Formats: sequence, structure tokens, C-alpha cells
Amino acid sequence: MFKNTFFLLLILFHFTVSSQEQIRLISWNIRDFGKTKNSEELDRMAEILRDADIVAIQEVVSGYGGAQAVAKLADNLNRKGAKWDYVISNPTNSPKYVTERYAFIWKTKNIKIKNRGALISQLDSLVDREPFFLDFYIKGRKLSVINFHSRPHDKNPEREILAITDYLKSDDFQHPILLAGDFNVDQKEEVFIGLRTQGYNAAVIDAKTTLKQNCATDGYLNYPIDNIFYSNKIVLKSGYVIDFVKACENITSARELSDHLPVLLNFSID
Repeated sequence: MFKNTFFLLLILFHFTVSSQEQIRLISWNIRDFGKTKNSEELDRMAEILRDADIVAIQEVVSGYGGAQAVAKLADNLNRKGAKWDYVISNPTNSPKYVTERYAFIWKTKNIKIKNRGALISQLDSLVDREPFFLDFYIKGRKLSVINFHSRPHDKNPEREILAITDYLKSDDFQHPILLAGDFNVDQKEEVFIGLRTQGYNAAVIDAKTTLKQNCATDGYLNYPIDNIFYSNKIVLKSGYVIDFVKACENITSARELSDHLPVLLNFSID
């Protein structure tokens, strides 16, 4: 009897630990991500991203060079000890000079997909760059990630955030959800109250994520506008900005990669 009970407890413990395995997602707006990025810069990016399990990228160039840059980045990651796969969205249905693509890259060992994702067409008329949606399956458990890049801060990105908030009210979103990207709005602003009412929280608080052109007396960081919002079925372990600049003298070199810092969410699925 004791042996049977012990065996059942051991199975239950193993299931609990396995189901709460920590996952690391990085969201990064990589400025003008396309043919302007050379091999050395792509390798520096891969070093920054190598410890993630899933990467959500914004601002992939829609024309020639964008898809190729994502493929090269994935190849660089494959050379660093783990197997990665990637998907790239179609170009967004956007006004002229605003069109972009999104990308996801992920480690394939424990993470699977059943389709290649899609732009959210229901939001096409409400946002300049409709978000990219992909379902991941982590040891059989479904996790949906929405990848989004809002319009600039002076063109009412709040309207887009409200449209996405309303979209997420659907009964289709009762499983774990992550909304990752560049919102061009600080998470503390009133426009995010609706998301919080629905049970979403921000991965980082008061964390500046954009880089200045030059280092000033108050440092090289500018605005806290990149974030990852996680639903109430996700357990936060940690969330932080990856500061790959580290010192003022590195600002010019850092901006060769992007004018944004990546945001990392370390979590488990409840």
C-alpha cells in the first residue's frame, strides 16, 4: 500500500514539475531588420537571443532582405547548440511606407506548432500593422502569442491598443495568451486598464527600452514602450529588459543592431 501511494505521489510530483517548466520569451523590435544587417551584426543578435525559447520580432522589412535576415538569424542560432525553427508573416496591409513583417523563432526540442500563423485580419481596418498570431504547443499545452508593432506615439497608438483589447475579449482567448511587441505607449497609461481588467499584466514596469542617438548626462535610454503582456493563466517568474549596451561608449555599436532593447518574460503555464 505504501509503495503504491509513494509511486502515485512521485508521478504527481513529476507531472507538476513538468507542467510548470519555465519558458523564456524575448520580444524585440529590431529596427529595419533586413539586408542592412551584416553577418557580424546577426551573430551579435544571436548571442543576445540564444538563451530564449521563443523570440518575437517586430519591424522585419517587408521587401527583399527581411525574410532572408530572419533565416540567417535562425541559422546563426542553430550554430549555438540548439535547433531552432522560424516563421515570417505576410506583409501587413498598411499605408505606404508603413508595411512590415513579423517573425517568430523558437527552439524545437519541446515547442511545436500546427500551422504557420496568420495576421489578424479582423483588426486590419483598426490598426496600421495588424498583429501576427501563432499558436505554440509546449509539451501538448497551447500557448498563443500575438506579435504587434503599433503606429508611432504621435499617431494615436492608443486607438490600436483599445482595438486589440476588445478583440481579446472573445471566448477564443481563454487559454494562455501573450501579447508582445512595441506599443509606443508606456504600460502605466490608462489605455492599458482594459487589458488589466481582463487579467493581463505587464512583464516590465517603468523599464526604458529605446536608445537615444547619443549618450547624455542622464544615460542612453529613452522611453518605456516595449513590453510583453501575459494572461492570468501564465505564471510570471521574472521579467526584465536585456541591456546589451552596458556603457555609454557602446551606444553607436549597439544602435547598429537596433534602437530598441529586447524584453524578456520568464514564465510557466498554470
